[in-house]
Amino acid sequence: MKEQVEEVLKEIRPNLQADGGDIELVGVDEETGVVSVKLVGACAGCPMSQMTLQMGVERILKEKVPGVTKVENVGMKMPEGMSWG
Repeated sequence: MKEQVEEVLKEIRPNLQADGGDIELVGVDEETGVVSVKLVGACAGCPMSQMTLQMGVERILKEKVPGVTKVENVGMKMPEGMSWG
């Protein structure tokens, strides 16, 4: 599964790089289907990064890689008591 995720991220990467950002694969939990990534560059501080992750990266990975259930950005933690909405 990790190799498949890497291939899909290679397809997605140019879109992120066009906006000055990038994405790094941190890990894949094949038991749970959770993919851990880190958004870097302009994406790391962008207020739209969570939407990009869920509506773009996660959606595409779920479509193209069987078994993917969720994509988490381990590079950006929300302060305790807050949520993405």
